[in-house]
Amino acid sequence: MIYNFSDYMNEMKIAGNLVVQPRMGFSTLEKMEQGLRAVANCKAPTIGTITLDSYTRVNDFVSPKVALDNNQEINGFPIVTHGAKATQKLLGNFVEKKFAIQVRHGTALPVEIIKVLLASGINATEGGPISYCLPYSRLPIEKAISAWAACCELLASSREKGIVNHLESFAGCMLGQLCPPSLLLALGILEGIFFKRHGLASISLSYAQGPSAVQDLSALGALHTLANEYLSDIDWHIVVYTYMGVFPKTKVGANTIIKTSAQIAKAGKAQRLIVKTPAEAYRIPTIEENVESLELAFIASKNVDNNINLNVDLEEQEKIYLQAKFLVDSVLDLHCSLNKGLQIAFSKGYLDVPYCLHLDNKNLTRSIIDSRGYLQWAKTGNMPFNRDYLNDFPKRKIPITSDSFLYMLGFVQHKYDNFKPDSQFL
Repeated sequence: MIYNFSDYMNEMKIAGNLVVQPRMGFSTLEKMEQGLRAVANCKAPTIGTITLDSYTRVNDFVSPKVALDNNQEINGFPIVTHGAKATQKLLGNFVEKKFAIQVRHGTALPVEIIKVLLASGINATEGGPISYCLPYSRLPIEKAISAWAACCELLASSREKGIVNHLESFAGCMLGQLCPPSLLLALGILEGIFFKRHGLASISLSYAQGPSAVQDLSALGALHTLANEYLSDIDWHIVVYTYMGVFPKTKVGANTIIKTSAQIAKAGKAQRLIVKTPAEAYRIPTIEENVESLELAFIASKNVDNNINLNVDLEEQEKIYLQAKFLVDSVLDLHCSLNKGLQIAFSKGYLDVPYCLHLDNKNLTRSIIDSRGYLQWAKTGNMPFNRDYLNDFPKRKIPITSDSFLYMLGFVQHKYDNFKPDSQFL
């Protein structure tokens, strides 16, 4: 069996190192092994990634076989099609190394994937009943919740054999480029509680880098407080993602946002960073490009103390914390079963993701980027905020036009592509 993900993360926590991880997946066993080996030999503390293909994500296990039989590339590793024996043989080349590996997939119905990764000896994956349903699937939330409950119990069952499997919530990245931090945090904490209630003892909470490093650091401070309140009886850590929206097109802009994300992660006491590459704006990156960005990010994380612009807005941190906690408690109060509570919360609009078109999402909320570069609520729809939480919200409805929406989508890209080496965009 490959090295345990949770053990490795705890070792790196003691060492004080930020762990860097790519978004990497290749269709063949040979190319996947090359990618993992390059990451394992990287000059940085790393986690290996096996990202699955888009066919497998929708439980189509035949199309990958047809593609492989015809020597056609697909956009990830078809773990179910390759099967547990072949995958286990691939991973056997890394058993002697202290190298942990995580499967990342994007599947609302992941039961078959979970079965194969467990049979392969992999002990870490990612997702969640909300965060892998709303952005990626038309599946009703009720069905995704049921499937993820079963998957959590499958992952938890290995504890009887002394194996601790790890599950990362993707909620902090769900449409994260235009979702105010308080909702990202609330969804992450709710998925964390869901994982815990279904038997998981090791989890991580994600957070996607946004338009403002100051707001990001404030949100990470709030997330630490919330996790200590709701998840103190299990093992958890925070993982930051390099910006998930429209990526800078210039190499200097892309490298700057990568370095900034690493410094945010380290200053915000996250333990892991999912790293993008300058190629992201154009195509799937090569193995070499992934390694280059991993090493760049790790070096940047070691220099965080020299960056005087990494400040926390304590007032913003308190506001994010209060809004997120109010949402979490409102959902927990809806039903003794969180499975049911999540369904009710979306049906009522208590949880409502801006600009998300899933049929179970009310889509009554809207967000804006303010003059500070902070993501803020423009409309809160049916969210149950009381007056204490509304005093910072706009006093009037702010229309979101197609032009303003496109401006917000491109805000970060333009900010970093206009970057000058002697300036700071934090």
